[in-house]
Amino acid sequence: MRRTLVSLCVIQAISQAAWADQVTAGQPSVELQNIDIQGAANAETAQGPVEGYRATRSASATRTDTSLHETPQSVSVVTRDAVEDIGSTRLQDALDYAGGVGRANNFGGQGLTTFTVRGFTTGEFYRNGFPINRGYPNMPDANTIERLEVLRGPATTLYGRGDPGGTFNVVSKQPLAERKVTLGSQLNDQGMKRGTLDASGPLDDEGRFAYRLNVVGEGGDTFRDHVETERYGVAPVLSWEVNDATRITFEGDFMRNNAPLDRGLTRYANQASTASRDTFFGEKSVGKLHNDNNMAQLRFDHDLNADWKLGGGVQLLDGSLQGNAIEANGLAADGRTLGRNFNYRKLEWTDRDVQLNLTGHFSAGGFDHTLLTGVEYEDYDYKSIIQRSSGAVGAYPIDIFNPVYGQARPALTRTTTHDKENLKTWAAFVQDQVALTERLKLLGGVRLERFEHDYDSFLPGTSSWTASDNAVTPRVGLSYDLTDTIAVYANTARSFKPNSGASRLGGGFKPEEGKSYEIGTKWEALEGQLSVDAAIYQIEKRNVLTTDPVDSTFSVAAGEVRSRGLDLNVVGNLTPEWRMMGSYAYVDAEVTKDNTLRSGTRLMNIPEQTFSLLNVYEFQEGALRGLGLGGGGRYVDQRAGRHRQCRLFDGQLHRVRPAGLLQGQPAREAQPGPEERLRYRV
Repeated sequence: MRRTLVSLCVIQAISQAAWADQVTAGQPSVELQNIDIQGAANAETAQGPVEGYRATRSASATRTDTSLHETPQSVSVVTRDAVEDIGSTRLQDALDYAGGVGRANNFGGQGLTTFTVRGFTTGEFYRNGFPINRGYPNMPDANTIERLEVLRGPATTLYGRGDPGGTFNVVSKQPLAERKVTLGSQLNDQGMKRGTLDASGPLDDEGRFAYRLNVVGEGGDTFRDHVETERYGVAPVLSWEVNDATRITFEGDFMRNNAPLDRGLTRYANQASTASRDTFFGEKSVGKLHNDNNMAQLRFDHDLNADWKLGGGVQLLDGSLQGNAIEANGLAADGRTLGRNFNYRKLEWTDRDVQLNLTGHFSAGGFDHTLLTGVEYEDYDYKSIIQRSSGAVGAYPIDIFNPVYGQARPALTRTTTHDKENLKTWAAFVQDQVALTERLKLLGGVRLERFEHDYDSFLPGTSSWTASDNAVTPRVGLSYDLTDTIAVYANTARSFKPNSGASRLGGGFKPEEGKSYEIGTKWEALEGQLSVDAAIYQIEKRNVLTTDPVDSTFSVAAGEVRSRGLDLNVVGNLTPEWRMMGSYAYVDAEVTKDNTLRSGTRLMNIPEQTFSLLNVYEFQEGALRGLGLGGGGRYVDQRAGRHRQCRLFDGQLHRVRPAGLLQGQPAREAQPGPEERLRYRV
């Protein structure tokens, strides 16, 4: 089964026009020579806004302000204009058009979305270079985003532990030099209402103090029966230009998200048929899960001189997810009666991250260098408790085809999770970008990282464990300009990610280790108005957890998987009026070593092919000037729903648009039970 998502949009842009006084008849006139003035304030930077869809610079792949054309890695930038044209309210809406990015688990509609990139599930999200995926956070609201950048392949050398498929970096809206206030509103045919505020400007006459304030309020019904959601957020940014050499920025994001835990539809082997996609298997009276997230960043930049700059900052994250919910136990023999459990959970987390970077430009050995060095420290704490009612298949039943709501809540009779953990990391890295010739560029870097992971479980019969390790993650890339508009590149990189859990012997596991190889080409077509990028790659990952052959209730870090494929991305303007984003991705991802799965088994939830296209035509002249008409579509190939003889296929649930699909990726917080792999998670 294949799914295609199509959306249509009508966009009206507000343009400014300027009029000059007409020359009085008979008045002498002087013809002036045309002068092309490009102000530095309007030039694109790696952290700033982009006009249109095509970005030319990025800091995510190198942590320096580098041309994308010279970056030896596949990088996509979803600009603010694209976010607005799509009508995005969530990051996942924008990532639908980022190229080769698929939706995975979103933790029952809570917005804690993970994605698939190049065959691997990843939740590696950063905001202005700081990690924001710790705990169970809600992703930043689209109203706060200036640009969203996708790094394909490992980014561990610069960002530390993570999956080898890809990494996302959100660049926030920053204060503007001129006063501007924008009010926005949205509603849909399901009853959702949304209002936004975006205000910015200077706070003093000299413009050394400036602010930006983004506010969002959202609430209402969804297409799912008895499922109502609420979302409120405030994101202030204050900047202070202390002097010509020093800049300090404070940024906060305070989000409150209230939504029922809605796992979506089920698909069991003995299920009579598929229930209506509108059907909710919970109870409205149970209430919502309350997801509170607080983020604060304090960043600084200081120019030591014209060539060297010191930068860094501190980030504090604090969050919680708590409330009541209902989840499935299993399906009765009649193929329609679903057993459920009522549960309560309280999850809390804090994360502290400190970064310090030094960037310099110099010449040595006859070559020009851009050198980046940095150190980082992170301290992450997490604790949780989850209590549930009976897990029997016949408990708290509901008919999935003719649900009757209003049953009394069963008692909480068991505690399935009660634990805490702490993860500390220390890291140092160095990177050098070298211009070997005018056309040949070399990038090399290495990161040294140590982590210490402590886990304590308070349940009877469970184990606590401690794990620590050191990791060295290098990367090397080369870029060569064949012409002024066509470049070819190659890179190789390593990654690592700590494994969770305890082995049969009571100790922790070795971390997952990945290695990647990539070659590609970048073409600036139509006089630089259109970018065409293509890449082929192979990624291998080992120390993946698999069943312990001695005791199947435990795991061992002995599995291996491999992914190889092709990415093709096109973005920019075909004409001054016609802008577009298009992508195609082919992925061949499979198990190469496992104690239970056959070699060659396709990885779950990974489509072999995906395609997306967004087109907008905006009139530039006449009475329709500023009016844009656009359309977008996305195709997702079939995906394996489980690793057994039966294969289940579906797609992704799209909250705003009428067309949508469901996902089959295992949840981060899974219920116990032998049928776990049969359930779909939304």
